[in-house]
Amino acid sequence: IENDDEALKMIQEHIDSNKIMLYMKGNPSQPMCGFSARVVQILQNEGIDFSSVNVLDYPQIREGVKKFSEWPTIPQLYINGEFIGGCDIVTSMHESGELAEILGEEKKE
Repeated sequence: IENDDEALKMIQEHIDSNKIMLYMKGNPSQPMCGFSARVVQILQNEGIDFSSVNVLDYPQIREGVKKFSEWPTIPQLYINGEFIGGCDIVTSMHESGELAEILGEEKKE
């Protein structure tokens, strides 16, 4: 990845080709921050398969995804190409049942 445009293009490709895409610190089996760990735990509790990118391995993706979503923090969750949010938003959607509804629609497809 040589520049911002390449990073943004790669992020768009990730989001287009993965129904549920998580940009996180670390990976699902070994999260490197509590916020990423929490989102992974929520997705696993929902029983949903998801793809992820460890932004610590890709500094340009780490910065690019913040520009892409206009959201300043990691983790970032995308479902069906739509930016859902970070840890706080995903947690509150999980607790309210809203996330299960969105993911339930995914399970049906």
